[in-house]
Amino acid sequence: MLTPDELRADIEAGSIDTVVVAFTDMQGRLLGKRVHAQYFLDEGVADHGVEGCNYLLALDMEMEPIPGYSIASWDQGYGDFGMRPDLGTLRRIPWLEGTALVLCDVVWHDGSPVTPSPRQVLKSQVDRARTAGYEPMFGSELEFYLLRETYEQAHAKHYRDLTPSVPYILDYHVLATTYDEPLLRQIRNGMHAAGIPVESSKGEAWPGQQEVNFRYADAVAMADNHAVYKNGAKEIAHLNGCSITFMAKPDHTWIGSSCHIHSSLWRDRENAFAGESELFKQFLAGWIACTRELAVFLAPTINSYKRYAAGSWAPTTLAWGHDNRTCGFRIVGHGPAARIETRIPGGDVNPYLAFAALIAAGLYGVEQGLELPAPLEGNAYESDAERFPSTLREAIDALEQGTMARAALGGDVIDHYLNYARTEQRLFDEAVTSYERERLYERG
Repeated sequence: MLTPDELRADIEAGSIDTVVVAFTDMQGRLLGKRVHAQYFLDEGVADHGVEGCNYLLALDMEMEPIPGYSIASWDQGYGDFGMRPDLGTLRRIPWLEGTALVLCDVVWHDGSPVTPSPRQVLKSQVDRARTAGYEPMFGSELEFYLLRETYEQAHAKHYRDLTPSVPYILDYHVLATTYDEPLLRQIRNGMHAAGIPVESSKGEAWPGQQEVNFRYADAVAMADNHAVYKNGAKEIAHLNGCSITFMAKPDHTWIGSSCHIHSSLWRDRENAFAGESELFKQFLAGWIACTRELAVFLAPTINSYKRYAAGSWAPTTLAWGHDNRTCGFRIVGHGPAARIETRIPGGDVNPYLAFAALIAAGLYGVEQGLELPAPLEGNAYESDAERFPSTLREAIDALEQGTMARAALGGDVIDHYLNYARTEQRLFDEAVTSYERERLYERG
């Protein structure tokens, strides 16, 4: 990481000339501005930030303004909000020459938070946990596909018939991952130099599929690291003439890409889940009870739900078990390392929203004193355990009908993300797909 004094020294020495000032949008993308480093110093950007159009939290993936959001609309004139730097996130970006980055909180002109902004949604839930005496700790494991085509070439091919970097399954395969090691090494070392502690990388369960893992951290720091890594990995791939996708299911014939999320609550700098404490049981019971209602925050796109199939390594149930990869919730680690892993989210998840939803669900279990059901033994795919929603439409219905999420996250947040999810569903329903053309153009 980089202190403000170190940034000033680097700017004066000429080693940094650009500061990326960014926040994370609903889709999990970094949006913001590249500020000339001398202007960053001279104008006190570290203190007062920069401004951006408030439509940035009311867009779809194509950057189209969408009606139905209370915070921004044509009727309100699409004014500005502020992006206020969090200097604790200031870091060098070593894969971009002369560049530093700082992440921001999104605020209105009076300094009050834009409550539906993803980082604020998470910070609100972290504050709830801290008020109860706990520090939520998280780790996210993102899988992705490495393709030989550049992003430009992939676009020209309409993202079809792309070439995985390795043509066979490379799960834990050292020789096969050696072929991609020049790029993976750049990612590992680049992230480490950007202040993101790296653990390892490995091949995954399909041709060209990879995973890079990082050390766990407090919830906001982990979400920040996740967002910087995801953006940076794509930038590094671009600089190497290839592409990376974190789509949950890039092709219906491929295994999906997961984002396994590990979580525990700490108290007095110790893991309060150790020994499968009563707190652990109630927190996990909250996940089981509330995850259907919160599915929109864990699986935010139409494509997210294409992963969920029996025998696919993506869970379909809300069962829990000890070191059981067929379950939606897998208990791993021992003693002070004990934690819950949810295998439900895909690589497309917004970490701030997912972490916030999981904290809210867990706290609900603790506050209500929920009882944890017995662990599942055997194959959860073939069990009668409650199912996670199989479509975005089903997830929308669960959030609309529930009451827990609205009470925990706030009505303004729920209404905002219901509008987002309904828009995703509507736009897909209106689209004509290649599947339809291939089946019906001649024979229909």
